[in-house]
Amino acid sequence: LGQITTRNGVHLSGDIDYSGHSFDSYPNGLAAVFGDDAIPTLGLIQIIGFVGFLELFVMKDSANGAEPGDFPGDFRNGFIDFGWDIFDDRVKLVKRGIELNNGRAAMMGILGLMVHEKLGELAVPAGYGAGGTLAADLPIIGVLQ
Repeated sequence: LGQITTRNGVHLSGDIDYSGHSFDSYPNGLAAVFGDDAIPTLGLIQIIGFVGFLELFVMKDSANGAEPGDFPGDFRNGFIDFGWDIFDDRVKLVKRGIELNNGRAAMMGILGLMVHEKLGELAVPAGYGAGGTLAADLPIIGVLQ
């Protein structure tokens, strides 16, 4: 939803830095990282550093030396439960399978969005269609704009 939301023009209000750059002054998608108007290198390093901090010190599972969980990938760390302990083993296994499949579907979806975005940069050989570059914007995004 983040891809569709930002392409529809919905951004955080205010400035992203003390220089006065607003959140919507940066492009959407991969252009925010690799384009001409990309996020500055120090900003990108800050984002990667924050995610790295979360991975190393906050989101620990039993395989990373945290308190042992029920299974590898158990990120509750004794803090967040939401009633997991009331389910029997069969229900827990089904719910874990559902979560794995949802994660796989999300990864395929974002991969499809990234590939579709890069298709817009491909040159079309002469004799195929209109020639020039391939216009490959996401249909739903075009409807929303």
